[in-house]
Amino acid sequence: MPPRTFPAPPTTMRHGPGLAASSVATVALWIVVFLGGFVLTEPAPYELAMLVVISGWLLSGPRFATALAPLVLIVTLFICGGVIATLMSDDFSEAILYISVTGFLALTTVFYASVIAADPARLETVHKAYTASALVVALTGIGGYFGVLPGETFTLYGRAKGTFQDPNVFGPFLALPWAFLLHGLLTRPFREMLWPAAALAVLSFAILLSFSRAAWGLAAFSGIGIYALVFITTTDGRQRARLLAIGAAGVLAVVAMIVIALSVDSISGMLLQRAKLVQDYDTARLGRFARYSLGFQMVVDHPFGLGPLQFRNFFPEDEHNTFLKAFTTYGWLGGGAYLALVFLTAKQLAGLIFQPRMWQGAAQCVFVVLLGHMLMSVVIDTDRWRHLYLLYGLAWGLIAAEYSLRARRRDGSRRAAAPGA
Repeated sequence: MPPRTFPAPPTTMRHGPGLAASSVATVALWIVVFLGGFVLTEPAPYELAMLVVISGWLLSGPRFATALAPLVLIVTLFICGGVIATLMSDDFSEAILYISVTGFLALTTVFYASVIAADPARLETVHKAYTASALVVALTGIGGYFGVLPGETFTLYGRAKGTFQDPNVFGPFLALPWAFLLHGLLTRPFREMLWPAAALAVLSFAILLSFSRAAWGLAAFSGIGIYALVFITTTDGRQRARLLAIGAAGVLAVVAMIVIALSVDSISGMLLQRAKLVQDYDTARLGRFARYSLGFQMVVDHPFGLGPLQFRNFFPEDEHNTFLKAFTTYGWLGGGAYLALVFLTAKQLAGLIFQPRMWQGAAQCVFVVLLGHMLMSVVIDTDRWRHLYLLYGLAWGLIAAEYSLRARRRDGSRRAAAPGA
């Protein structure tokens, strides 16, 4: 049997208030995850809904898994670094508002991690809500690009952006559901492949029309990573032969999509322009690459950071590098905490992707897509991407679920070995 992407919903029967509370929690989780794809204005509906959901969650007296202690410590240090850095800003009110929003988004990471750790079956709710959101977002981007929907709302500079403010966020937002669908395509029987194949085609075309090099690279990285992990963890010879056939078909489908896109004049020009690995604004005198070097030199002399939104006072544009921004905006304390978050998350989650668990498929998808975002953060600013905080939350929820499972097994083994057991 192929590995499941998500754990099966719990089969234990619930009655009365327990069932009602569980149903409300599931609906609330579905809504906030779905709304994460609609950020045309700020504050977005996502923030308002999440504020209500987190307030209810905190009032319910949630229990925090011990395994989440490193995450809570790291995000606390990260925000503390940002609060200290606000003293370096020339506009304290603007700076403290910026850090407050970051703190709220960091809290969403802890929220997602806690609810998944408490019940890994909620991954199925996240999967359904995120996929539904991604399909709506992708269709708005495609519709806006071809003029079916108002282009001024759903496109920017001739690039699809859907219900986001920036094409460079629109494309990467689609990566996780794209990976979920690909994993399902690789592991489901042929008779169940129609739905994931169709949905995958929609998301792939939307990512193409974002004309975001980061999104293209992330999709390629995620696709290769998911395919490799599924192939490695599959031991059945017939299943591997099937995977080889699907892989060949997938390559042909991608080539066909690119050829068709190049045959459309409105797409080909932008596609060829954006396909350049290095753009003029990357190598200009104070372009992206120059700002990296000069920015890190400034970091050495400013242990408390430059302050939120202060980098633009020294350079014509922002950092466009999340690691650099962690140090300029949150100081050495925040920058160090961010590095710890990246490396500790990657290390802990990597230990799950080969474990034969019911959530193995979800762990593989989250790991590959999150690792892609970590690498992408070297050349783009992901500091305020809502879906990235969701990714970290899912990662730590899976990590905590694994720790809990191992603890229960150890307790069971000790009881079985105890005298008189």
